[in-house]
Amino acid sequence: MATEKSDDREWKKGGAELLIMSLLEEQSRHGYDICKLIEARSAGALRFHVTTLYPLLYRLEERGLVHGRWVEKPNQRRRRYYSLTAEGRKTLVRQRQNWQGFIEAMSRVMGVKNA
Repeated sequence: MATEKSDDREWKKGGAELLIMSLLEEQSRHGYDICKLIEARSAGALRFHVTTLYPLLYRLEERGLVHGRWVEKPNQRRRRYYSLTAEGRKTLVRQRQNWQGFIEAMSRVMGVKNA
């Protein structure tokens, strides 16, 4: 039987990019904001630590799916804001379709309706 920690690793591995890009579709965000939004919108069910998030953001940036830029505001420390690129938007559409198909297939197998 899987432990809660290994369950966390599985959802992060399978859905982390989708979650990140979905939040960046709305607006540019910095890493801490992304972590807090994931936790808040999932009512605490999903938690993402910044030490796990930043390597994912760097990989997404290397693949051309997100763009990062440094922003300095008065009386605040410098933060790196990430936004979705045109290629990232195309990839997000495909990932959402794949994810929806996966959820529907799992629901059919498990006998869950309206998942």
